Amino acid sequence: LSFRSSEGKEEILVTPYKIPSRGPFSSSLPRQNNIPFTPAQVEAIRSGLQPGLTLVVGPPGTGKTDVAVQIISCIYHNWPEQRTLIITHSNQALNQLFEKIMQLDVDERHLLRLGHGEESLETEKDFSRYGRINYVLSKRLELLQEVERLQSSFGVPGDVAYTCETAGHFFLYQVHVRWQEYLRKIAETRDVQNVSKLFPFTAFFADTAQPLFKGESYEADVETAQSCWRYICRLFQQLEEFRPFELLRSGRDRVEYLLVKEAKIIAMTCTHAALRRRELVQLGFHYDNVLMEEAAQILEIETFIPLLLQEPQDGRTRLKRWIMIGDHHQLPPVVKNLAFQKYSNMEQSLFTRLVLLGVPTVDLDMQGRSRPSLARLYSWRYKKLENLPHIAQLPAFANANAGFLYEYQLIDVGDFNGVGESSPSPHFYQNLAEAEYAVAIYTYMRLIGYPAEKISILTTYNGQKYLLRDIVRRRCSDNPIIGEPRKVTTVDKYQGQQNDYVILSLVRTATVGHLRDVRRLIVAMSRARLGLYVLARLSLFRNCFELTPTFNILCQRPQQLALIPDESWPSQRKLNEHPRTEPVIIEDVIHMSNFVYEFYRINFDTLKMNWLAKHQPLEQEITAMEESEYPEEVTEKAKQPEVETGEKNIDFEILEENALQK
Repeated sequence: LSFRSSEGKEEILVTPYKIPSRGPFSSSLPRQNNIPFTPAQVEAIRSGLQPGLTLVVGPPGTGKTDVAVQIISCIYHNWPEQRTLIITHSNQALNQLFEKIMQLDVDERHLLRLGHGEESLETEKDFSRYGRINYVLSKRLELLQEVERLQSSFGVPGDVAYTCETAGHFFLYQVHVRWQEYLRKIAETRDVQNVSKLFPFTAFFADTAQPLFKGESYEADVETAQSCWRYICRLFQQLEEFRPFELLRSGRDRVEYLLVKEAKIIAMTCTHAALRRRELVQLGFHYDNVLMEEAAQILEIETFIPLLLQEPQDGRTRLKRWIMIGDHHQLPPVVKNLAFQKYSNMEQSLFTRLVLLGVPTVDLDMQGRSRPSLARLYSWRYKKLENLPHIAQLPAFANANAGFLYEYQLIDVGDFNGVGESSPSPHFYQNLAEAEYAVAIYTYMRLIGYPAEKISILTTYNGQKYLLRDIVRRRCSDNPIIGEPRKVTTVDKYQGQQNDYVILSLVRTATVGHLRDVRRLIVAMSRARLGLYVLARLSLFRNCFELTPTFNILCQRPQQLALIPDESWPSQRKLNEHPRTEPVIIEDVIHMSNFVYEFYRINFDTLKMNWLAKHQPLEQEITAMEESEYPEEVTEKAKQPEVETGEKNIDFEILEENALQK
């Protein structure tokens, strides 16, 4: 911005900021952010860059992680000398943050992940302490090879690329001198031809994809030369940063230097921060900014400890920014001691306390995770929660769920053999009917083509989780056509995660139980993106006052599962379009079990050929005759079984794996 007065009027001249080019190679281009932020997200990012405390309240699917990553990136680029500490409640959230940070323009050498959760990072790169040491040492060798190539282009004798120290001397006495002489000569003549003719690094940049200098204007060619110089300076700057790793010989010393000096973005869970506090303080660990994700799930003491991982500087804290991002309408911290939980209110997080005390917050108000119809199941809990435009535009959200009449449905599950919920031990609740129904729905989805990794089975109790896993292991695990779903776990453990399709078992038939806590209901309803199928005892949950807004919406549709068996995934039918055939109405769990069994038996040959067709490319040693035995693409539609309900044992045919072996 520049201000000026013209003819008695005050004018503001706005010119866009142009990022200086880092070099002529494609690898030098900065990685841009491709996410268009909403006004609320922009305000959250702006507030996070200001000194002091920032609270960001983000409902499910509103981009809390993207906001956190952008704040970290902006701090990294605008204050490169500052260090940022990232704290989360779970390793899952920390890994999601790291995977998104790597996609932005943040140099790897400044990233460090502490703790034991980095094994689950979906990347080949190792961001643990010793993984970063290995990266620095290998990167150092690559940079020294570049120095050797630059030396060869000059024709200078000597072993200047032996260490980072000798490379620094080479830069000072050879490279920098040539650059200064070049600038002096082109400034004297200001001739566009001399810019390329006198350039001292032409041989070094000879392998660029296109000619360096276009010769169209003096200013453009000088800017190209400047970008090449920035590339060289960046190379030697990195070598200067790596020089201490040559002097420090032991792995422990290198790790301590990396933690205290080199890393600019350090991430850990709140548990790791509490366990290693004394060690970090003794090492002289320091940081300028703290960003906490999942802040509403962190205990007050766990929130407070990360603020004390460093000694004061001249009697004052170094901390400049404290950003807390969370959602107090979802599940609080877990406190197993009932006395502490109820009478001491220990389950209230510091984030929730500050929100209730009236500390100003930035509320994210646009969700992009779920279909609008699914978002209605939990959006009533928030002051304002709308849908991002892409939800109405993408085919995945506009099309119906293949094989189902509805994209979400509450299925009323009755007793099985006269038994509803059971409790083999205190507080260990199970419901066999719902568990069998859930696995039958999952099996049906797999048979019509749904990928297993897009389906999760959730429940509200650990006892039901173990029962579901046993049934999945018995029915599906050994069958290569079906396999296991991505996750079978509890709602509490699945907070912060999502999947396209969720099958939810609410278990209880006598009392509502801990689902009466609306925060648990909000988490349960907000995990699915495209499809949600809830198994519950309708007469029980419909009468619970706290759950009324959600169950009123669920009860607007029939409580018997409606299937369209002649469809296959992915569906081309629009969400509100009536199917070509009449739906099959499933009356109870026995009907569903028999239906899936017959569906599997009738379509076994088609399913087998489909499986072989998909796995054929993996068998490289097959002969031409064997390759011709299986079609490349099976277009035959699944046949619909005609099954009557009856009292039969719930059992699916188990496909032996050797039946599929050639």
